[in-house]
Amino acid sequence: MQGNNPIFSRAEGFNGRHATYDAAAPSAEELQNMYAAPSATPVQTGRMTYDDVVMKTGITFAVLLAGAVVGWLNPGLAFVGLIVGLVLGLVNAFKREPSPVLILLYAGFEGLFVGGISNVFENYAVNGEPLNGIVAQAVLGTLGVFAATLLVYRSGKVRVTPKFRRGVMIALIGYAIFSLVNLLFMWFGGSDSTFGFRDGWLGVVIGLFAVGLASFCLILDFDFIDQGVKQGLPAKFAWTAAFGLTVTLVWLYLEILRLLAILRGE
Repeated sequence: MQGNNPIFSRAEGFNGRHATYDAAAPSAEELQNMYAAPSATPVQTGRMTYDDVVMKTGITFAVLLAGAVVGWLNPGLAFVGLIVGLVLGLVNAFKREPSPVLILLYAGFEGLFVGGISNVFENYAVNGEPLNGIVAQAVLGTLGVFAATLLVYRSGKVRVTPKFRRGVMIALIGYAIFSLVNLLFMWFGGSDSTFGFRDGWLGVVIGLFAVGLASFCLILDFDFIDQGVKQGLPAKFAWTAAFGLTVTLVWLYLEILRLLAILRGE
């Protein structure tokens, strides 16, 4: 019945001919050395590691910061960065396989937007006084929230369960709908308010909610990385982790920037 398998029928030892092997059987000492050898590392087997994620995230943020410098010096490019970054963000979010080129392009154009809008906030005058130092405050706030969220996640006090994921997704959808309605109100509602429905103390409450929601999204990002390493995802998905962290941290930074502007405006 060996003729039923074309691979076996062409292989020596399965076609009725006797094969001659030049290699001798390994000795007892060689077998012992083979058993004593250390196991292959995730890097050797092409699996995602924490170092991979750190390196890919560092590269992505380096491109983001380079774009932010250009955007800061040329605030008029912020709108271009916003539109192109949004399109590339959606493309990357729905791609089944991560594309390093598209992720880095997203980071560059998103950097244009972040740098441009940061320049606008820094020089925006409230009661005749510019909001000097607000960008540095927002950066420090973002780093602080990131560090605190990571510590909470590593402590095990927050568990990522299906219920937790559903809750975050529902909150994200609700917040996205509110943001769209608020944007349309600002454009077509004839409002003189800088942030639409988000001015005053209502804006502070919504801003705190958004910062909290972004923190929960960071927890989901950390859990993706943790589970990806433990389950041996292919190394290429380190780019997916880097993209997710970049999206969440940019959103968190913008929310803190807006929250600070509201507070200082009051």
